[in-house]
Amino acid sequence: MLSVGYERSLFVDGSWSEGRARVDVVHKYTRKPFASVSLAGPENVASAAESAKRAVEHAPLAPSERYAFLKDLAGLVREHRDALASTLSIETGKPLAEAKSETERCAYVLELSAEEARNLGGEAVPINAAKGLENRVAFTLRTPVGVVAAITPFNAPLVLLAHKLGPAIAGGNAVLVKPALETPCATIELFRLIERTGLPTGYVHLLQGGADVGNAMVTDPRVDLVSFTGSARAGSEILRNAGLKRVLLELGNNSAAIVAPDVDLDEVSSIVCRQSFGYAGQVCISLQRTYVHRSIAERFIELLANKTRSLVVGDPSLPETNVGPMLREADAERVERWVDDAIAGGARLVCGGRRNGATYEPTILTDVQPAMKVVCEEIFGPVVSVIPFDDYRDVVDAVNAGPYGLQAGIFTSNIDLAFELARKLRMGAIMVNDGPLFRADAMPYGGIKSSGLGREGPKYLVREMTHERLIILNLKQPSGF
Repeated sequence: MLSVGYERSLFVDGSWSEGRARVDVVHKYTRKPFASVSLAGPENVASAAESAKRAVEHAPLAPSERYAFLKDLAGLVREHRDALASTLSIETGKPLAEAKSETERCAYVLELSAEEARNLGGEAVPINAAKGLENRVAFTLRTPVGVVAAITPFNAPLVLLAHKLGPAIAGGNAVLVKPALETPCATIELFRLIERTGLPTGYVHLLQGGADVGNAMVTDPRVDLVSFTGSARAGSEILRNAGLKRVLLELGNNSAAIVAPDVDLDEVSSIVCRQSFGYAGQVCISLQRTYVHRSIAERFIELLANKTRSLVVGDPSLPETNVGPMLREADAERVERWVDDAIAGGARLVCGGRRNGATYEPTILTDVQPAMKVVCEEIFGPVVSVIPFDDYRDVVDAVNAGPYGLQAGIFTSNIDLAFELARKLRMGAIMVNDGPLFRADAMPYGGIKSSGLGREGPKYLVREMTHERLIILNLKQPSGF
């Protein structure tokens, strides 16, 4: 790790401090504590919010300062990539290769945000085209929202923090950060790097804690915007409690892909395998339902099963490991129950289906029914259902069914079919010849229905995190002209 111990792990008003209590963070594979961190209370949230408000109002950052901070931080993340990735792998259970990839993405998102800090601007508004307004000149400016509360999930703590922190700072805001209590350590290490950038006091604060801390952030009147990634249940509660402030939500999904009979089955089965079981399926856009044309379904299942059986499950610190443990043993037990219930209801287990503590084998099911939890709810585990279909109208209805609408995938070499399906699928994004797990950090990312509100991606989120201020000049013609 970058440093030893987390004796003082709250960062408020420019200094590290202890909280009201401490909580252990467990190694997700050995299940033994490897660190402990301080827990904040509502009083720490109040102090942080006051400091953040003071910084934004009395010591605003120039765009050049925002750019420099974000570029410097990206460089420090790359410099300490291996140590950050090691911490990330231990606390999340993510294979080391995936943790290194996330750390690199974190640096890249910070760089994208730095560019937005330099390029953020308004636009001319042609009100002088109206009769009688010929002497008026109107334009907009982008101004900071103020204080942003950034609440991040356990599954990608560094890159998803960068997706909130980077655009917030690029827009000139101050930020209160609450990481998931199960995975706070990489975030603490990132804040230790932030200290080295010379960012002025008050612009970033770190507050570990549970629902009480999150609710204190959401309801504090000094917080102007809440950006949350997590469950739909928690997102709905935030929306109820936030009052008249902006709320951006990245929530759950039940991701699906449609496979037409004109594809390279070997290639597509490899993509489906990777996107179903990466990080043990604990990603909101993990592929959970794969609708395969009946004419190729048997061969597709055979190829997918062979690839799935070759995955190495176990210790995420070993380079050969493809699938590590789930966050908690209780999560693996829930996945086990859902799979067992599906089998009892007539589903066929193709491979997998066994649990060892917090580890659950990559699992393929077929002959499932629409009402089964493994099909209609978000399993958030390493399970994919392969569902044969005959009629594209039926499969569109099936993919659109339910409350979610984040991303979906289409595999076909027929551009007309791809475009027709893309028009009819009610999702925030459609991937053609890729699965729903694809995400480029520069793209607008977000869903519809119960999958969320707003869009991430630095270019898009920095606009969400700023106000558009209109300025109108009533110009008088000088005498003598």
